[in-house]
Amino acid sequence: MSKISIRFFKDHEVRAVWDDANAKWWFAAVDTVAILSGSADARNYWYVLKSRLKKANSETLTNCKGFKLTAPDGKKRETDCFDSYGIVRLAQEFPGIKAKPFLDWFLYSDNTIDGQSKKKAYSLFESGILQSLEPGSIKCLQQIHAYLFGGLYDFAGQIRTKNISKGGFTFANVLHFASTLPLIERMPETTFDEIMEKYVEMNVAHPFMEGNGRTTRIWLDLMLKRSPKKCVDWSKIEKNAYHEAMRQSVSDNSTIKALVKAALTNKINDRETFMKGIDYSYYYEGEG
Repeated sequence: MSKISIRFFKDHEVRAVWDDANAKWWFAAVDTVAILSGSADARNYWYVLKSRLKKANSETLTNCKGFKLTAPDGKKRETDCFDSYGIVRLAQEFPGIKAKPFLDWFLYSDNTIDGQSKKKAYSLFESGILQSLEPGSIKCLQQIHAYLFGGLYDFAGQIRTKNISKGGFTFANVLHFASTLPLIERMPETTFDEIMEKYVEMNVAHPFMEGNGRTTRIWLDLMLKRSPKKCVDWSKIEKNAYHEAMRQSVSDNSTIKALVKAALTNKINDRETFMKGIDYSYYYEGEG
């Protein structure tokens, strides 16, 4: 199966597909045009631009190729795509004031901790490790964290020993971890509501120095896959809505439950759903 990915430029999606035969990524032309043109009808804008480029025998279209990508309505459709060089050429068809910030983002080589961790997260699907873990356990959570951040943080997989806060909110005190973490681990996880309550409690605990959100979302999916035999299509949950719901969950978890429930899918073994989930999970943490 093709490797599917989603990149984010200022909250705009750029869909991508991996070409095994040529060992390179191809990017959706219409997504790029939507960003650079600002048009509300990017599909029509691309149709007109493509026709103009054809008439001019422009070399920009040399590296244009069709791939089936998932459209906003959930259906697979043949989509014009460009490789990296082609995207650069396409961007040059637009005024420099619009193209420059996009190209700065597109051409940036992401060797940051988040970038390297995301590559490791992608490989989880083929690794077989997820099938060997015990969903809902602390050990499972630590193993996921160790895989995502091993070699990147010296505390990968280790429960924190220092107190932390974020956005004015102080997470659980480490002095209580010896009692609170086992209590969370023992929380039931048979029904959707029980699993979500357990997920919320673990988020409040925030057991790692960094990478809690990315780790616990995978942990949540493992619990959902085992019992209700569902997983979350994270692309259906908007970033700001997710963050606001998680903030509210400390005192009222109804909003996050509603968001997640509406995004559940039975595609628990689908590679594209998993990869898309990783893309969105990292996007929630500030990518794009």
